[in-house]
Amino acid sequence: MRKFLLIGLASFLVPTLAGALTTDANKARVIVKDGDIVAGENVTWTKDKVYVLDGYVYAEGGAVLTIQAGTVVKALQQPSTGELASALIVSRGAKIYAEGSAQEPIIFTSEKDSVALADNDPADGVDFKIDRGLWGGLILLGKGKLNIAPEFLVEGMPNDPRAFYGGNDDEDNSGVLRYVSIRYTGIVVEANKELQGLTLGCVGSGTTIEYIESFNSADDGYEWFGGTVNTKYLVSAFNDDDAFDYDQGFRGKGQFWFAIQAADRGNRLGEYDSGDKGALTATPLAQPVIYNATYVGSGANSANADNDYALIYKEYGGGEHYNSIFTDFRGKAVTVDSGSGETSYNRLLNGGIKLENNIWFKSAGSGLADIVSQGFVRSYLSSHNNPVTDPGLRGVSRTDNQGLDPRPAPGSAALTLLGAAKASVDSFFTSTDYVGAFSPNENWLEGWTALSQNGIIDQSGNTGVRDNLTSGRPVEFTLHQNYPNPFNPATQISFNLTKMSRVKLTIMNGMGQEVDALFDGTMQGGAHTLTWNASDYPSGAYYYRLEVGPSMAVRRMLLVK
Repeated sequence: MRKFLLIGLASFLVPTLAGALTTDANKARVIVKDGDIVAGENVTWTKDKVYVLDGYVYAEGGAVLTIQAGTVVKALQQPSTGELASALIVSRGAKIYAEGSAQEPIIFTSEKDSVALADNDPADGVDFKIDRGLWGGLILLGKGKLNIAPEFLVEGMPNDPRAFYGGNDDEDNSGVLRYVSIRYTGIVVEANKELQGLTLGCVGSGTTIEYIESFNSADDGYEWFGGTVNTKYLVSAFNDDDAFDYDQGFRGKGQFWFAIQAADRGNRLGEYDSGDKGALTATPLAQPVIYNATYVGSGANSANADNDYALIYKEYGGGEHYNSIFTDFRGKAVTVDSGSGETSYNRLLNGGIKLENNIWFKSAGSGLADIVSQGFVRSYLSSHNNPVTDPGLRGVSRTDNQGLDPRPAPGSAALTLLGAAKASVDSFFTSTDYVGAFSPNENWLEGWTALSQNGIIDQSGNTGVRDNLTSGRPVEFTLHQNYPNPFNPATQISFNLTKMSRVKLTIMNGMGQEVDALFDGTMQGGAHTLTWNASDYPSGAYYYRLEVGPSMAVRRMLLVK
C-alpha cells in the first residue's frame, strides 16, 4: 500500500515542481459541440484550456479522445443547440484516455463552477450544500453482453445510433479513466429521467476505471447497464438517488468503493437489479463481485425517509459483497425482494447473492433484528460472519468542517474481523488486512476529490512518505491544520520534520497567487510553529503551502474579519 505525506492537497492554482494543480483560472475556453470528435479522429484536450460541452457531444466510434491530467471540462446548463442537456458520450468503438493524477485530477463540472474556489465560497457559482443537476454527465458505451436485448438506448437520450450500447465482446476496451472528479450532474432530460454522474453501458473488462468521484448528482452516482468493467477506488458522494446502481446483467468486479449520502438527500446506497420488468431472469444474470466497500447513509436520525435501505436486491438482482462496511443508514440494512414468481429471494437461495465478512451498524444499541426485517435475511447474515457492531470510523461528517475521515480508528472491528484478507482469491483484487475501503494509514480521498477541495474530509489523514514527484528521495514530514481556524488576524502553522531539511512556507490567496512568504531556508528536524499575521489582508480563503525538499503539502484556512 502506498503511503503519502500529501496533506490536504486541493484542486487549486498552486505551482509545484511537477506542474500546476487543476484549476480553471486564467485559461481560454474552448466550446465543444457534436461533430468535433468524429469517427477515426484523434483529439487531445490539454490542461491549458477549459473545454465547454455545448449539448450532447459524442466521441464517435473509432475516435480517440485524450484528456491531459489537470484539465477542466465544463458543461452548459442550457445548450445553444436546443438539446435538453450537455453531456459527453463515448460511443461504442470509441476510446477515452482521461488519465489524471492525485496532484492533477481531471474535473468534469458545471459552467457555473469556479474550480479555483471552494464550492461554498461566496465568489463561486455553485454551493455543494444546494446544487445538483446542472448538466448531464459522462457516458461510456461498450460492446459487452446485455441481457434484455442485443443492444439498448441509453435511458433519457434521444434515439441516435451513437447512443446505443451492447454487443458480444465482454473484453471490449473503452479506454482509461483515472483520477477523474465528476460534479453536479443529473439534469432532468425527460420526466422522471435523469443522467447519472457516470453511466456505464455494457463497458467491457478491457477498460480501466479507478479513482473516480461522482459528486452531487441529481440522480445516481454510478449506474451500470450490463457489461463486465472492473473498477477500483470509486467515490459516490451526496447524490440524490442511489450511490451505486446496476442492472441488465452487470458482472464486473469492484474494490475500494466509498459512498456517503447527504443528511437530507439520497435513496439506497446500493440498488441491485438483474433484468428489466418482463425479462427478470434473462441471462447473463447480474453477478458483480465487490470487496472492501464502505457505505455511509444519511444518518440513523436523518429526516431523509428515502434512505429506507442501505442495500436492496430486486428484479432478480444478485451480486457479492465481502469485507465491507455498511453504516449510518436511516432505514433497514438490507432487503431482498421476495414473493411469488422469480425474485431475488431465489438468487439468495441458489448462491446468486453472497454477503460475507461484512460489518453492519446503524446506531448504538441496534442489533440484527433492529436493522433487518426479513427473517430469512437475518438467518443468512448470521451464518456468514456479518456482525452488527460499530466499525469505529474516525469521523463521519457531511459538511465543510473537515470531520469526514472514513479510515478505521485503532481498535476498530474493521481491523480485527476474521477473514479480512480474502481478496487474494482473484488477481484483480488487492489483498488487505482490514475491512472497508480504507486502511488505517491512508485516506485516498485527499487532494483530488471535491470532498477534499470543499473541506469536508479531515486533512490530516495521510502520514508517512509521499510519492516523490521529481527526482531525488522523498522527504518525511507532517503538516498540521493551522490554529485557530477561522482566525483574525493571526494564526499558527505547525509541522514536523524527521530530519534537517530545506523548507519553504508560503501563503496564497484563493486564486493560488502567492501573497506572503513565512520561511525559506534550512530547518532542523523536529516540531516547528510559525505565525502568520494577516492584519493587512482582506477576509477570505487562503492556502498555506509547505515545500520540504521535492515534496509539498497544501492546506486551506479562513480569515474572517
